Amino acid sequence: MKLSPIALKILKERYLRKDEKGNVIETPDELFRRVASAISRVERAYGKTEKETAEIGEQFYRLMTSLDFLPNSPCLMNAGTELGQLAACFVLPIEDSMESIFETLKNAAIIHKTGGGTGFSFSRLRPKGDIVKSTRGVSSGPVSFLKVYDAATEQIKQGGKRRGANMGVLVCNHPDIEEFVNLKRNPGTVKNFNISVALTDEFMECLKKNGKIPLINPRNREKTGEIPASHLFELIAENAWRTGDPGALFIDTINRYNPTPHLGSIEATNPCGEQPLLPYESCVLGSINLSNFVLQEDVDWERLKETVYLAVRFLDNVIDANTYPIPQIEKMTKRTRKIGLGIMGLADAFIKMDIPYGDEASFEKAAQIMEFIQFHSKLASVELARERGSFPEIEKSIYSNEKKLHRFLNTAYALNFDWKPLIKEILECGIRNATTTTVAPTGSISLIANCSSGIEPLFALAYRRKILEKEEVTYIHPLFQKQLERLDIPHELKEKIIKTGRISDIKEIPEKIKRLFVTTYDISLEKQIRMQKAIQTFTDNAVSKTINLPNHATVEEVKRAYQLAYEMGLKGITVFRDRCLQEQVISPGIREERALYPRERPKITKGATIKMKTGCGNLYVTVNEDEKGLVEVFSQLGKTGGCAASQLEAISRLISLALRSGIGIEAVIKQIEGIRCPNPSWDEGEMLLSCADAIAKAIKRYIKSRGIDTQQEEEGVAGICPDCGSILRPKEGCILCECCGYSRC
Repeated sequence: MKLSPIALKILKERYLRKDEKGNVIETPDELFRRVASAISRVERAYGKTEKETAEIGEQFYRLMTSLDFLPNSPCLMNAGTELGQLAACFVLPIEDSMESIFETLKNAAIIHKTGGGTGFSFSRLRPKGDIVKSTRGVSSGPVSFLKVYDAATEQIKQGGKRRGANMGVLVCNHPDIEEFVNLKRNPGTVKNFNISVALTDEFMECLKKNGKIPLINPRNREKTGEIPASHLFELIAENAWRTGDPGALFIDTINRYNPTPHLGSIEATNPCGEQPLLPYESCVLGSINLSNFVLQEDVDWERLKETVYLAVRFLDNVIDANTYPIPQIEKMTKRTRKIGLGIMGLADAFIKMDIPYGDEASFEKAAQIMEFIQFHSKLASVELARERGSFPEIEKSIYSNEKKLHRFLNTAYALNFDWKPLIKEILECGIRNATTTTVAPTGSISLIANCSSGIEPLFALAYRRKILEKEEVTYIHPLFQKQLERLDIPHELKEKIIKTGRISDIKEIPEKIKRLFVTTYDISLEKQIRMQKAIQTFTDNAVSKTINLPNHATVEEVKRAYQLAYEMGLKGITVFRDRCLQEQVISPGIREERALYPRERPKITKGATIKMKTGCGNLYVTVNEDEKGLVEVFSQLGKTGGCAASQLEAISRLISLALRSGIGIEAVIKQIEGIRCPNPSWDEGEMLLSCADAIAKAIKRYIKSRGIDTQQEEEGVAGICPDCGSILRPKEGCILCECCGYSRC
């Protein structure tokens, strides 16, 4: 087993067992032995002998230590331990009563403590200001209770490993939808939640016709008003542009692919959006490392098939090996027995196959791979059904209806398989699992496997990372490193490439290599969505994929992404604009991690000059802005020259530099406001404590006069891991440290 230094660090910090004093008492090999043994013991309950069980355990061990497949983090952390909770994804119901709200909160706390992530729909809660008959009072609304859930999550660490993660969902026709959409405009608000709007077909059709949607009180189903679909859509896109939230769940599309509609409608997903679930359902996930399955520039199909069969068996065993946090979850999970086998290392596999990510060939190959995995995961599940029985709800599910089953499996889009014999076999013999495929983010496990995450393109070709005791190492993508060594280019140019982490603008690099080693921001939003579509077509559940946009992307582009995702039949979409959050690092490459780099000063700005009466004389403060917000500040005393003037120039230059680097104006004001000098003065009824204080107050006056929303400005770009001090990066709706494995969704 070859583990990278980063993988060893992550395993030590997050996965290996520790004693009461926090000392590591397990090696990576022992971890995989522990997991393989715990999951294989289930075989005894299905009639396997001790010897057969041991052989299957050895197969599971080799499956993981080869890094061909890894299960979700809770399984690696907890299998074979006293905690024993192995699932990553849960959805809990919230009904419109105080009892249900806080019972669900208690259950969520239990799940977070054991390492799981939770999703909730707040759509059943009555709106703010609505009547509460039992107390003769008024409701505080779903957003207020979501904040209560967030505060509770903040106090809980998942199994002592990481903080809890949640998904909050509200349907688009809820009366409080605008408050919900604006929820994360303030930096730091509900930081333990991703939020998504459940967009209906009705809404998307209304948007197309420029109509209005009715707002419905869930308490009595009465109409309380209406809102232009275009206004709400604009608000969703603008907030996603600012903060990455909300995402969109195309809820009717999700329910068209609900395999057990007789058990209810799906209203929510897990925190990263890839696992739509019914209330009280959980799902166990695992991912195949495609990077390990390339043979002579194509997929080693036979070995991939063997891995799919073994992985499906592993995940089905996890359902039985699991220690469930509450009885309702165990009951519901075993009624449908959903598993989610997915992929990681897709970008690495493309490079090995000489296929540029984003080319037509990449979409075709991705769909071919996913159909192969989908087909053989179904065959594997049928074999398990013969051996162990079908999932209990199969007779009322879509698996008992040929027409519905064809639609569920998207057989109309089949590329290389004749699905009719398999569907006939399912109808006659049954199937073990209601779903078999999901594509998860794989944030931590892809770092352990040393491959690209999920179906994402490479973020960059080079990074600077801190490992072990804060030691810094330069990481260059190994496949790119080989290419770099072969290129006959000057050493200085190689250094430049490593520093920026990109080669798209380096003319000395051959075009073929540029096309092959594309990075995130080289790939258009349309191509990113097409890749998600290629994978989603042959995935039962959903696909976690962040549509990464450059900092200069517009709100209109975000809107286009959401509309295109719906038109392509995706189940959901997350958009993330570079540098829109505090917890996102500015750029790829190995330049100093904490450094911020300013954008160029625009050629045209607009602003105003504000006169402030200070103890040093009249101070003239000029504040300018462009289409992206405040961009620069100038200040000058009425009497020129001297030390004071030079200090004011320095302050103004630094403020301007901070603004162009993405530092929020509120953060700037906070630093200089309140600074005192020996000569305070009064101006328009406001005390000016110093020239620096006057500049801060002048900026505030300008902001007020222009009606500028400073929340966007405040979000900044710096992101440092609280555990190891390294960088944090956005990964499919979560924030991930690539050094120690710290994550927050």
